[in-house]
Amino acid sequence: MREIDVPGEVTVEIDGPDLEVSGPAGTVSRRLTYPGVTIEEGNGYVRVSAEKRKKTLLAMEGTLASHVRNMVRGVTDGFEYRLRVLYSHFPIQVKVQGDRVFIENFMGENHPRKAKIVEGAGVEVKGEDVLVTGADNESAGQTAANIEQATRIKGKDPRVFQDGVYIVEKP
Repeated sequence: MREIDVPGEVTVEIDGPDLEVSGPAGTVSRRLTYPGVTIEEGNGYVRVSAEKRKKTLLAMEGTLASHVRNMVRGVTDGFEYRLRVLYSHFPIQVKVQGDRVFIENFMGENHPRKAKIVEGAGVEVKGEDVLVTGADNESAGQTAANIEQATRIKGKDPRVFQDGVYIVEKP
């Protein structure tokens, strides 16, 4: 059995397998279910417990507790990924338009490379730094990974061609 403390400004609602956590930084909702593991809310905490002391159930108990902990942390503090734009010859321009990030002039290419912004994440470009923020750790992390993967270089030696947008700081 694992208990996750819930701060006073955070509200937790459990409706069957659906869990919704709301706080000052936003709202995160997920479907958390696994046979033999129950999630219940109490006064100031959320309890995740396995029905039997089996190895797989205990492992899933820890996993679901970690998801709940990340949801509570996300709605209180939020998550922030920092990426850095690196280039040696062709200056790269990064722009945000709608739900896409456009990386222009990458390796001197004429067409911009695109990365999708996952719903629930926000992207901000400050010079050579790109900030990805969000209350949901998965959407912020996936958006940062999409931006990094959009500048992946294929068919060339990665020790020589090191241009790209790289994750330099994770939460």
